Amino acid sequence: QVQLVESGGGLVQAGGSLRLSCADSGRMFSSYTKGWFRQAPGKEEREFVAAINWSGGATYYADSVKGRFTISRDNVENTVSLQMNNLKPEDTAVYYCAASEMMGLESDEYDYWGRGTQVTVSS
Repeated sequence: QVQLVESGGGLVQAGGSLRLSCADSGRMFSSYTKGWFRQAPGKEEREFVAAINWSGGATYYADSVKGRFTISRDNVENTVSLQMNNLKPEDTAVYYCAASEMMGLESDEYDYWGRGTQVTVSS
């Protein structure tokens, strides 16, 4: 069964850091683009945060997180991580890991999703 499982969420003060991780169920995803999306309270849509291509050689970020967040992957351990620094209250959301056969930045381009992990940033 295909699975993506996020971990590392929590409560942090503004200016703090968190590291999210996402483990997948096997080698199938080693050739997939991996992405992180988030859904803020009261919002219906999931917002793109960051994506990384299959080799890790190309990364993409939303303007709102550039310079603060870093996405990385380990295809041996089958994990993708999101290092989040200088967190702001507006970063509060449920963060989702996703996988896509395409190099996509839109949520509808991703076929596989985790269940999400809550990140709360207090002011």
